[in-house]
Order: sequence, then C-alpha cells, then structure tokens
Amino acid sequence: MIRETPIPGLLLVDLGVRHDNRGWFKENWQREKMVAAGLPDFGPVQNNISFNDTVGTTRGIHAEPWDKFVSLATGRIFGAWVDLREGPTFGTVFTAELDPSRAIFVPRGVGNSYQTLEANTTYAYLVNDHWSPDVDYAFLNLADETAAIAWPIPLDQAELSDKDKAHPRLADVTPIPARKILITGADGQVGRALRMLYGDAPHVEYADRASLDLTSADLATARRWRDYSTIINAAAYTRVDAAETAEGRADAWAVNAAASASLARIAAEYGITLVHISSDYVFDGASEQPYSEAAPLSPLGVYGQTKAAGDIAASTAARHYIVRTSWVIGDGANFVRTMASLAERGIDPRVVDDQTGRLTFADDIARGIRHLLDTGASYGTYNLTGSGAAVSWADVARSVFEIAGHDPARITPVSTEEYYADATGPIAPRPRNSVLKLAKIEATGFVPGDSAEGLRAYLGG
Repeated sequence: MIRETPIPGLLLVDLGVRHDNRGWFKENWQREKMVAAGLPDFGPVQNNISFNDTVGTTRGIHAEPWDKFVSLATGRIFGAWVDLREGPTFGTVFTAELDPSRAIFVPRGVGNSYQTLEANTTYAYLVNDHWSPDVDYAFLNLADETAAIAWPIPLDQAELSDKDKAHPRLADVTPIPARKILITGADGQVGRALRMLYGDAPHVEYADRASLDLTSADLATARRWRDYSTIINAAAYTRVDAAETAEGRADAWAVNAAASASLARIAAEYGITLVHISSDYVFDGASEQPYSEAAPLSPLGVYGQTKAAGDIAASTAARHYIVRTSWVIGDGANFVRTMASLAERGIDPRVVDDQTGRLTFADDIARGIRHLLDTGASYGTYNLTGSGAAVSWADVARSVFEIAGHDPARITPVSTEEYYADATGPIAPRPRNSVLKLAKIEATGFVPGDSAEGLRAYLGG
C-alpha cells in the first residue's frame, strides 16, 4: 500500500513482511510490483546502509539532488522530512515512524532526517545517483523553530554530530532548484517559439549548435544529465532537397537520427523525459485518409528516412513524447513569408496544388508540448498540427495574397512535376497527403489552433 503525504512526491510505503519460526522475510525493493503500485521507476544505482548502536541517534536534516528509497532491516525510527525544494510547499513537514514493515520514497530536494527509537537499528536507502561533492545540497537544523519537529527524544538528550548541530535555520536555507529543462535547436522556428513560451524561467536552458553539438561523441558528458528532468529536442536538419546530396545525406542522418539516438540513451540512463519533434515526411503520403499515430512509417526520401529513424530511436526512451507535425510556420524564413514578399513585390508565383495538409504555427507546437508535459499525458506519439480544413500549398498562397490585400488570382496552380520540371539539382520526393489525425492529442484536453485563423493572426490580418 502506498500513501501520499502533505509533501508532493513523498510516499509512505507499507511492505509485506512474512514471519515464521526462523524470523521474517520481505521484498525490500521489487521494481515491477512497486512501480505498478504507484512508486516512481526511479532507477537506483547505489545502496547505502547506516547502522546505529544506540537509542536517540539523530541524523539530518539533509536534502540531496537525487531520489532515495528508505527502509529498515532492524529496529525502529522516528523519521522527519521537510520540503526544501523551490516552490509553494517549501518548509512543509511530515513525520512518521518506520520499522521493517514500512518504507518511504523521498524525492529529490526533500530534507531527510531520523531518530532511532531502538538500539541496533539498521537503516538502508537506495539512491538513483552516485554521491558527488560537486552538486548542490541543502541542510536544515534539526532544532529549527519553524519546522518545529516534535522529536520523541529531546535533542539535548540525543546523539548528534557537530556538523548536524551547525546546520542553518529555514530562513537561511537555499532551496534546491527544480530539475532543468533543456531545449535544443533554440534558434529554429519551434525553438524560438519555446523560448517565447518558457521565457527566462531559471530552470530552463536553451542550446543551439554552437553551445551544444548533438552530434559530438562527447554528448554523454556534455552536461550533468542527472540535473535535467526534460529534453525538448527541437534541433533538426530540414533542408529536404539538400538531404539528397552526399554531404546533405550525412548531415541529415547525423542530426535527425544519430543525435536522436544519443539523446534517447541519455534520457533512458537518467530517467529524463525526451520530447522529439517528428514530421509528416515519415509517411509516403499515398493514403487517401489522414494519418494516425499508429500508421506504419513509409518515408520516400532521405529527409523522411532520417526523421523516421529518429522517431524509432526516440521511442526507446521509456519517458518519451514524439510530437509529429507538418507545414511548420514560425519566426524565420518560411513559405508564408515568401508568398507575402512575392505579393508585395508584384511577382506572380507558380505554386504546387497537389500536396495537401494543414499549416502548423510554431507557437501551437510549443503550447502543445508544454501541455503534454504539464498534464503528465501518457507517453507516446502525438500528432500536433493546425486544425481545420485540409488545403493545398496553392490554397495557402491564395490566402496569403488575399489577407495581404492582393489578388489571389495571381497564383498559378501547378502539379509537383510541373513545378520541379526545370530543377537542376536533386529534388526530394514529397508526400502528397500530409494531413494528420488530431483525435489523440485532443483527448488530452489540448485544442489545436485553427490553421486559417492562425494564418490571419500571423500576417496581422
């Protein structure tokens, strides 16, 4: 049985202890059963044991930047936990007695302390990171008046270390900060939208190619990854036609596939949630129906193949969101801005009319990603595009001209073959149908913006 406490994430666990004439036996940590019952799958890497000779031995209050699962092999303790994390529950106190039949899961940043109530008490705990002197800790004085812990044995009669006696009062404690969110590709259209959404939040980091090379062999040691809760990978090689060249092919595979695999390995090792942005190009576009998340991958060109490989790699992380989108419009060079420029300059373009989809505005993608993370939606793949009617690129061009006050009849619709008939370099195949079903993400409570309304807002119309 698992019970919640007033401190978010601090969970009291009743353990089954089987007694017979020889003594007792318990499963102290059984991953499959305990995760199914509601404990986090926190991935312990170290087991520590503290033996306490006498009644009244008192230790703490220590908050470390890792999770721990505390239990007893012998004896009995009075435990006290104080939330020392940044946020509204800072300073919240919870106390309970533990014996071999009861354990507690202590999340990162919650101060942990105990006082032995029996001699020869053996106190054990699993942690999901290796101890290091180079990380941030928080300490609270056992006698802090604000926490006002009712120790069964008065502290002046208990056994304390000099170091624990010298810890600061709550008013002087530096809170443990939240685990960080890393946003890669922060200079791209989606990256810029994420930057606008998250702003200067102290727990959010932004990285571009210059500050973090995702293709580097040293990526695994480029950060102290245990400090991160989430990686939002908005980095991508998106030069669809250039990907058909020898140099572009290598770059596309490095960024879209190999880097995604590296991030997935890091996410799996450190329990990080990986958000990976996918593309309609993972499909061949031959279907006459919108594509669901479960549709089989069938990419046509190199770009689509590398994006499909990246999806497969990202899905190996236990905590992953693959956000599949199409026809992205944001802050930067894009189709809508090109059409608006042509309209203003009096140029009448030829535009493809046999590829259909929906525009997706980058701020909608950012909003959807944050929604999935904040609501704790089930991990997996989600389509996320604009909503509304499916249109062709020529339809979009006509709308841009009309909103900008120009005659939409200046657009000449042509087939894909006609448009690229005079091309001199490699041309990647395009999916003819890029329409994605939105029912799955809508079921989480997210409402995608209407593409037509978004276009008007984007152009200030």
